[in-house]
Amino acid sequence: MADCLFCRIVRREIPAQVVSEDDQCLAFRDIAPQAPTHILVIPKAHTASLEAVGDAAGVVGAMARMAQQVARAEGVAVTGYRTVINTGSDGGQTVGHLHLHLLGGRDLTWPPG
Repeated sequence: MADCLFCRIVRREIPAQVVSEDDQCLAFRDIAPQAPTHILVIPKAHTASLEAVGDAAGVVGAMARMAQQVARAEGVAVTGYRTVINTGSDGGQTVGHLHLHLLGGRDLTWPPG
């Protein structure tokens, strides 16, 4: 999608601090971190939300796999981390491109919001 913020990051039209990339996903640091480690993992192909995944559900597994690898590389896998996928406006999704938040580096309380 031409005007999608995250699609523009994938195309390198907008700079981002990329920490991992493969053929399906891209991981980069959140510009407004909510924890010492706050990384977004996105599919490279535009998918509006988890609700829109449909037959492309395998990409969610690819995102989870990348989140696990990044958590290990960032050193938060030892003490624990949280992954979150917000869906829709009531779910807190603010960018219309599927993304997974990887949060760690501090004690994360529950409930989250």
